This record gives sequence, C-alpha cells and structure tokens, in this order.
Amino acid sequence: MNIPVDDLRKELHYKTSRSGGKGGQHVNKVSSKVELIFDFTASALFDEEEKALLSSRLGRYLNKDGAVHVTCEEERSQYLNKEKAIQKLVQVLQRALHRDNPRKATRPTRSSVEKRLSEKKQRSERKQSRRPDY
Repeated sequence: MNIPVDDLRKELHYKTSRSGGKGGQHVNKVSSKVELIFDFTASALFDEEEKALLSSRLGRYLNKDGAVHVTCEEERSQYLNKEKAIQKLVQVLQRALHRDNPRKATRPTRSSVEKRLSEKKQRSERKQSRRPDY
C-alpha cells in the first residue's frame, strides 16, 4: 500500500527533547531528538479494516493511548531527525498493512517422496546394524 506522506504529515504530532550522543557542548543546548506520535484510530487515511490490522500488528510501537510512537535521535539536526522519523513511520505502517498471498497447498513430488523413503530406510538399516545380536 502506498501511504501519502503529505497527508500523513498533517496528522502527526511532534515532541522534541535533548538527545545524547555526538555533538559536544552543542548537545546540551539544542533539542534535536524527535518523538513522533500518530493516532491512526482518528486518521482519515485508513478504513476500519486497515485500522484493525494496524492495531493488531503494531504492538511494540503503540503507546498506552493506542497511538504509534516513533523516535529518532541519530542526527544532530532536528529537521533531519524529523524526516528520518517520518520515513521510519511510513515503513512501519507499510510493513503492518502488507498482506501476503495465501499459500496454495500442493502435493509433494514423486521423487521427493521416494527420496524421503529411501533415506528413512537407510537410517533404519544403520540403526539396525548398531544393535547387538542376541
């Protein structure tokens, strides 16, 4: 599924704070860590079926209010962290909404059955030969 990022940006809430890591004295002055909060239950981007799918598959990303919570503090720039957090959110949502094609049951081939049975017979003979004769 393709999620429109421009529409998604309108429904996001941001929190910023000071982050650790590289930056020296600059780290203590600037709030570069970005926490992104997206309440998909109130979003107009998804229908009810997709919302149910998201709520069941996004367990570790959900906060106590049921909103998706993504953080990023990799960069020294708040803007870059915000962009990376949005990319991460889009990836998480796409992964959660992806549906695999159902598997079609097939029968094993004749050669694979014969191979399995011959290996089984060899294993049996090997174990028989290890037994002592009484």
